[in-house]
Amino acid sequence: MIQYYLTTTPVASLIFALTIGLSIYVFSNPQWFGKLMLHPYSVTRDKSKWYLILTSGLIHKDWMHLIFNMITFYYFGFGLEQIFVEISGPMGHLLFALLYIISLVLSDIPTVIRHKDNYGYHSLGASGAISAVLFSYILFNPKMMLGIFMIIPMPAYIFAFVYLGYCIWASKNSNDGINHDAHLFGALTGLLFTIITYPWIIKHFIAQF
Repeated sequence: MIQYYLTTTPVASLIFALTIGLSIYVFSNPQWFGKLMLHPYSVTRDKSKWYLILTSGLIHKDWMHLIFNMITFYYFGFGLEQIFVEISGPMGHLLFALLYIISLVLSDIPTVIRHKDNYGYHSLGASGAISAVLFSYILFNPKMMLGIFMIIPMPAYIFAFVYLGYCIWASKNSNDGINHDAHLFGALTGLLFTIITYPWIIKHFIAQF
């Protein structure tokens, strides 16, 4: 089974293993949180700290945070890489890697700008990139069933609108410590990347209805 994943979805396998491994490591070595978390105040004042945008996407706050993100990635990340490969051949692996890395970076840029003067603000987690993966997958399969909090089932295209609406609202009104900006801009990056890479996806999406 492991050999199958490494052969068919090497990029998703690497991301999955690296994220889980590094997250578990920092759980046992909490001093590394400060070294790897996104700190907008530092990033905007020290160019050598820009690596935090990437490293912060490989660690998580706690087990619940990690498990939720990795379950989502498992169900959609591996499938999306396979879709890209089916369409583009071996180049699909590179395209999937680009989607993940670009969305990881772009999902955090608004956070860096918004909190650049807030010394006490930190952020971590792969939610921005995983939102990109999920929304890219939805473009290919808009009528698959998804669930809010894995409980309330609804078609993926409706889920997408609810998700984006909630992210916009929560970004302005919520005080729950969750980086809703990363979720929002990650999802938008996933949509945009997929549309630019496969312009025909818009017709495909519409044709599903």
